[in-house]
Amino acid sequence: MQPSTTWQDKARHHATVWDVCRSYCQLTKPRIIPLLLIETAASMWVAAQGHVDPVILLVTLLTGTLAAASAQTINCIYDRDIDYNMERTRHRPIPSGRVQLRDAFLFAIALGVGAFALQTLVVNLLSAALEMVGLALYVGVYTHWLKRSSPQNIVIGGAAGAIPPLVGWAAVTGELSWAAWLFFAIVFVWTPPHFWALALVIQDDYAKVGVPMLPVVVGDESTARHIWAYTLLLVPVTLLMTVPLHATGMVYLAIAIGLGILFLQKAWTLLQAPADRDIAKGVFKYSILYMMALSAGMVLDRLPITHSAVSTLADAMTTLTSAVGFALF
Repeated sequence: MQPSTTWQDKARHHATVWDVCRSYCQLTKPRIIPLLLIETAASMWVAAQGHVDPVILLVTLLTGTLAAASAQTINCIYDRDIDYNMERTRHRPIPSGRVQLRDAFLFAIALGVGAFALQTLVVNLLSAALEMVGLALYVGVYTHWLKRSSPQNIVIGGAAGAIPPLVGWAAVTGELSWAAWLFFAIVFVWTPPHFWALALVIQDDYAKVGVPMLPVVVGDESTARHIWAYTLLLVPVTLLMTVPLHATGMVYLAIAIGLGILFLQKAWTLLQAPADRDIAKGVFKYSILYMMALSAGMVLDRLPITHSAVSTLADAMTTLTSAVGFALF
């Protein structure tokens, strides 16, 4: 049975304009986008050393939203067959028949073109081009090539989700420094444990439609070992933003260490009980909080008030050390 026939048979009509808007919004998978924007904003804040042009910030976040929405819409078009066969996704706009393929495709093209044009005109060409690179990687490399062919799909395809920090940095500086590429690496290494934890929870759905996510191919225990290994790599990589690059300061370093220790604890717990879906779900949820908090830590570290407080504390410690040394000798 061809899914397209079923969609036509079950096509639904929207009762109101609000229903139309809601369906097209659902095509963009809006719950995924905020984390990408947080990464972008954090990168801009670090690149600008806490002094970001509000117009550039708002435009970059808007075009980032449009580009991500375009990529997710194309993903929905491409994955319409497996979406129809999975219970949790069959009510999405395309498999349910609420949005037709042609309309979804035109919607995606309009979003992508709008993102590129606005970012180029208001910000710069490099950041606009990087947004399109992210879109192409997600659609071409992950969705079309790897998702259905390799259990390492999310490792290589994860590069698409790591593009936002590069976009943010380029939007502010017009170039890409080592710190920008390190932020890219942080997100790139974070993506596998984040996504594999979710895959452990919903692996039955992936198995049903023949998508070779890692738990489906190698099982729970091996997947938990992969999650542990990537988490072990992730934590020291995050610290490189401060030592040796000095893109962030001690406030970020302390936050990164604390967040990393907790991530390692959760990954270790999963390693001890890889078949426990509740533990896997906990790792997945924490991984989202981890990236949000890590990005917020970068912003907090670059705030002028933070710099002032750290400098005041450092001066006080220097004075105290000198006083104690004088008293002793």
